[in-house]
Formats: sequence, C-alpha cells, structure tokens
Amino acid sequence: MPRPMDLMTAWLQAQLPPDAQSWLADQCTRLEAGASAREFNLAISLVPRRLGKADLVLDAAALAAAEVARPGWDPRGWSLDQAGRLVLLLAGGGQGPEFADRLRQLFATADIAEMIAFYRGLPLYPDPERHEARAREGVRSGMKPIFEAVAHRNPYPAESFDENAWNHMVLKALFIGSALAPIQGLDRRANPTLARMLCDYAHERRAAGRPVGPELWRCVGPHADDAALDDLAAALRSADVAEREAAALALAACPAPRARELLAQEPGLAAAIETGRLAQPGDTAR
Repeated sequence: MPRPMDLMTAWLQAQLPPDAQSWLADQCTRLEAGASAREFNLAISLVPRRLGKADLVLDAAALAAAEVARPGWDPRGWSLDQAGRLVLLLAGGGQGPEFADRLRQLFATADIAEMIAFYRGLPLYPDPERHEARAREGVRSGMKPIFEAVAHRNPYPAESFDENAWNHMVLKALFIGSALAPIQGLDRRANPTLARMLCDYAHERRAAGRPVGPELWRCVGPHADDAALDDLAAALRSADVAEREAAALALAACPAPRARELLAQEPGLAAAIETGRLAQPGDTAR
C-alpha cells in the first residue's frame, strides 16, 4: 500500500515541470537523510516559489488511491504548494515528539496559506493523538479558511474530537457561515446534546430576526425530542423552500411516530424523499 507521501509525490511529479520535479526529489532525499532544522525550514518556505500555487489536479483514480492509503483522506481542492509542503514535512519531520515539535515550530511562524496546508495534513501525521490540541485550535479560529482546513473534507475531527469539541465545531460552522455537508462524520456523530444546542441556536436566530440555515436541521432530526419536533414542524411551514425540504429530511430521519405524522402533512415532500428525488446535500458527510 503506498504511503500518502508517496502518492502526493507522484501527483506532483506528474504535474510539475522538470526543474521543479528535480528540486522536489532532491529536497526529499536531503530531508529524509536528516537535514538540519534550518535546511528543513528553508525547504518548506521555498515550496511556493519552486512548485507554484496552481491547483493539484486529481482524477477519480487518484482520489480512490488516497482513500485506500488513508481512509477518509480527501485532497480535493488542494494546491501544488500545499501538497509540496506536506511532502517535505512528512519526509523531514521525523517521528513522535520530534515531528510534533517541528510542526509546532512551523505553526509559530506560519502565514495563513501555510497554516491551511498544515491543518489539511492532520490526518496524515504520525501519532495523531499528539495533534488534537492543534486541531481544536484550528476550529476555534475566527478565520473561515483556517476553520475549514480542519473541519471540511478532513477525517481527523470525527476520529479524534470528543463529543463536546465535536458539537462546538458544528455550531461554529453555522455561526461563521460555513457549510456542514463537507464535514466528515456529520451524520454518524450527530447526538442529542448537539440537537438541543442547534435548536437553541435556531431560537436565538429567530428571536433576532435572522434566518436559520437549513443545514442545521440535518443534525437535529435523528435525535429530535418533542420540543425539537415542534421546531421542525415550524420549519416545515417556512416560506423558505430550502428550509422546508431540510425539515422534511430531518423528520424522515427521526424514529419518533410523531415525525412520520408531521411528514405526512407534506405528501409532496414525503414522496420526493421516498423516491430519492430529495436527499440530504452531501459531500463528505457520512
């Protein structure tokens, strides 16, 4: 089974011009042999200049190979410099405490573009438990691109966060206007506490005269109690088509008999769900 580092190297070599290919191969050889901290940091900093910032082009076979190499790894939307930085980090970062220390040093001086790359690399690092505090720091960020580097298309939060950290990440996504669908494990990690938090958030939004993002109801439906079902009934009567559809999907996912009764009041939506014409918007949530 190929290592993620080897896959990224192959993807880069297929897209880079010869001089950039040679530079990357030379840097990997030197770093794997044990380059100094200064050489390591210099190589990381030179990546955008040497490799460029174009999109990393990945076909279906590449994405399938990523899933095999590291289940849940989804490098869609990455750039050449992001992949290049991660290749060099994995080549020269060492193991255990040494790797964690090198990553800490990189974050200490990283700009936003570098942080995005390093956060996207979380599922690829050795000793994943060493990086949980770093991941939590990322989802606390007020900068949407940083938050999404951890939260979107990244298996690390669903695998490593406890329920409290997970719930606050989902709530934070709604608060900053970030989509929920690309959060891996969104449906699997839905829980009653999160459902109550989201209903409270919806009440606050409505009281302030602000709209409620339809995606919110996705995490409420499977764990809806009587109060939450009242909220879903109200959402089912919304003037917003997207919210009505989201409420119907949430009701369809709720095991309570009352949920089926409420959904039956909207036969058109119920039929659309039954036939598959209406389904949860999904990217990586599962």
